[in-house]
Amino acid sequence: MSSKIRVLIADDHAIVREGLRAILEAQPDFEIAGEAVDGQEAVDKTIQLKPDIVIMDLTMPRLNGLEAMRQIKRNDPDARVLVLTMHENDTYFFQVLDAGASGYFIKGGSSAELISALRTVWHGDVFLYPSMAKKLLGDYLKRARMGSDKESYKGLTEREQEILKLIAEGRTNQEIADTLVLSTSTVQTHRAHIMAKLGLHTRTDLVKFAIHRGIITLDKYPPPEQPIP
Repeated sequence: MSSKIRVLIADDHAIVREGLRAILEAQPDFEIAGEAVDGQEAVDKTIQLKPDIVIMDLTMPRLNGLEAMRQIKRNDPDARVLVLTMHENDTYFFQVLDAGASGYFIKGGSSAELISALRTVWHGDVFLYPSMAKKLLGDYLKRARMGSDKESYKGLTEREQEILKLIAEGRTNQEIADTLVLSTSTVQTHRAHIMAKLGLHTRTDLVKFAIHRGIITLDKYPPPEQPIP
């Protein structure tokens, strides 16, 4: 069995698929599981080929990427889907997260950023494209100090608030453990407590919570260079 990360590319533009294939095939830990030219084919091939990650365009014929992802997640709730899109608005963003995406990547990003995003998703974490998260932080910063969920956030311990921030920034359990000098099992325990206290059920819910409340900031990320097709 291959130890590589198997990726299904779903995009209706041949030049985009070819570009993504070239980027991934240049990496020693990735392989192409298959390609799909529309949303329905993406659903069918995900069921057939069982890739580790699906790169999904939102605007495709027969079945759009959003509905395709919903069908994929209904069939396999653990499926990892990284949305690749040109849309930079909060309406699409939250629809994508609500559908169960593991990440949201803007097509203006670089190939290095894409590889990083895929590895983040592969490790079970959520990837948020920096410019998108920054925009949402600006839109929702005031809401961070309002609403009933403010009290639930205050109910977290200082350590739990610290770990919540790191999780929302896309850090893996191992990275959090290394940063805070904890064991990974301790981090996992804290994560479970955080989810329970906030009434959240998925990592995506946790990330959305952090964005809405202005808990995370992504100023450390540089602007994208070397755009992919």
